[in-house]
Amino acid sequence: MPFTTFVAARSLHEHGDANWVVVDCRHALTDFSLGRKQYDEAHIPGAFFADVESDLAGPKTGKNGRHPLPDPERFAAYLRSLGANDDTQIVAYDAGGDMFAARLWVLCRWIGHEAVAVLDGGIAAWTAQGFATSAQPTPAPQAGNIVAHVQTGLVVDAAFVASHLHDPGVRILDARAADRFAGQNETVDPIAGHIPGAHNRWFKNNFRDNLTIKSPDDLRAAFVAQGEPQTIVHQCGSGVSAAANMLAMEYAGLPGSRLYAGSWSEWIADPSRPIATGTV
Repeated sequence: MPFTTFVAARSLHEHGDANWVVVDCRHALTDFSLGRKQYDEAHIPGAFFADVESDLAGPKTGKNGRHPLPDPERFAAYLRSLGANDDTQIVAYDAGGDMFAARLWVLCRWIGHEAVAVLDGGIAAWTAQGFATSAQPTPAPQAGNIVAHVQTGLVVDAAFVASHLHDPGVRILDARAADRFAGQNETVDPIAGHIPGAHNRWFKNNFRDNLTIKSPDDLRAAFVAQGEPQTIVHQCGSGVSAAANMLAMEYAGLPGSRLYAGSWSEWIADPSRPIATGTV
């Protein structure tokens, strides 16, 4: 059976299957070069590096947010360059308790690839168990054959959100920290606040102190309180941390939620769209 949400460090270490592709997604929104530096210093042996700003996002137009979805065919070509086939188990990791591996997870699901999981606890969990790291770049493999089968129902656009602001059957769930949601301490986007009617669930609340994911029962209790999965549309600053909430719901046995990929950074690019501040 493939791993479709999370995989433990020991399971990754012992998998023994050549048809696995491991991808290092470490990144920092305040330093775009940090992830590559960390990869070059030490990464899981055999892992490839994914640049969140280019490999996991499309070109920015100034109107489509900070991390627009990549062209699905281009993203599939990127995965083929890592040797991924249609039956490959893909494993993404970041520092642990973070959002960037979830970004690759949701992109894989968006192009129809189910066998994708996030390393639980990230590289922190890997090294905590004494598993080796490497500074050697992973050689380019033979190209894979993975093909994009886009799941259009997984994402919604700004027009959908705008037309459902007052729809009780749609619940916008913002994954940013509470202060940014309230319009305070905004350091990333030029306008502070949130989409009117949105609710807040900071993605960091999905993790334990040791950076591993909380139990499915704990997550289920938190997300069930937000409403039926099919009503939930995840968003954040640019569609990255929102993916962590979507992944947590899937892990909790609550599939069916959707992603507003453009999120707040796209929303505010059109001055005609309304904004709200405060805790509600």
